[in-house]
Amino acid sequence: MTNIELFFYPVNTDILNTCDDVFKHRIGNNIGLHTVGDFPDVSGAKIAFIGVEEDRNVYNNKGCSFAPDAVRRYFYQLYHRETMPKMVDFGNLRIGKQPSDTYAALSEIMADLIAEDIIPVIIGGSQDLTYANYLAYEKLNRVTNIVSIDPQFDIGREDIPLLSNAYINRIILRQPNFLFNYSNIGYQTYFVDQAEIDLMHKLLFDTHRLGLARMDLIECEPIIRNADIVSLDMAAVRFSDSPGCNNVSPNGFFGDEICKMAQLAGASDKLSSFGIYEYNPTCDIANQSGMLIAEILWYFIDGVTQRTHDLPNIMKNNFYKYFVSLHGDAYEIVFYKSKDSGLWWMEIPIENAEHSRFSRHYIVPCSNKDYEIACANEIPERWLQTYKKIKT
Repeated sequence: MTNIELFFYPVNTDILNTCDDVFKHRIGNNIGLHTVGDFPDVSGAKIAFIGVEEDRNVYNNKGCSFAPDAVRRYFYQLYHRETMPKMVDFGNLRIGKQPSDTYAALSEIMADLIAEDIIPVIIGGSQDLTYANYLAYEKLNRVTNIVSIDPQFDIGREDIPLLSNAYINRIILRQPNFLFNYSNIGYQTYFVDQAEIDLMHKLLFDTHRLGLARMDLIECEPIIRNADIVSLDMAAVRFSDSPGCNNVSPNGFFGDEICKMAQLAGASDKLSSFGIYEYNPTCDIANQSGMLIAEILWYFIDGVTQRTHDLPNIMKNNFYKYFVSLHGDAYEIVFYKSKDSGLWWMEIPIENAEHSRFSRHYIVPCSNKDYEIACANEIPERWLQTYKKIKT
């Protein structure tokens, strides 16, 4: 990360003025900031915030480039906890001549941070920046899972330019490909073509409709826990809770639900990058969305403090191990339950060394419900889908 400061503008000092020294326990007074002539020391840091004022490929939401500073204004005023990890704020990335230049610079910086076990948190900007996020893992030769919290799939077509609502196909079609799984949480059926739903199923990707996700939010936990990247489109939050996006609709997640999912993302040992996109301060009402995103970030950090580092390792002894035989011993599924956190995983059997590139995905996060399904002599859908994906 030599001369990384050259890629960033310092944090706006007007934002710093919102953090009076009297309130010394606020985040703004407890984070390493990039200011004029002073770049933060990243040694020992766990989280690095990166503002990206890029919206040239946005769909129907011009103005989301103003989001990073608008979010900082409220985020810095929230209270810091002693248990929170060391955090740094690099400031705003210097935008490239073309969006592709921005993607290249951002992916390079993120790859360096992820390699150093520092979690980059992107404050966008438009959601096509998720493409740059993915490219960071490509640079690391790391097969990855993406979870998008979004009312649409953002697949797009080969014959249209890369846009904030049409970027997933660019990830899927890249060769060599390092995408193992894509999951959508919160899609709204009336915004999605049936052909796109069929394509997602054909590709063995996970889709979770808004109504079902809200009905049983705890079942979204294993999906989020299995992600390397979580990408949040603020259009996924209903207008009444977050009006600051031109693509928002009356339906969506409530503010407390989106904060809970951010906390689950932070708590996942596997997750190594997080991004919030499509907030547009120019159409916000009473700064409600800006304040909500500040709280989303706070909950994400709180989740990081709760990491148990109990990602299953069969050589460890801090797990209960359950063997479940199905269909007259035709199948056997091995489940693990952490003695520390109570979280569940299940093992995917691999017979072929050719699939070693997927080794990080042999142990799949699951729920107690999956274990109960197996005990009822049924193969859990989560297990079957992952098995098919590795075998193909």
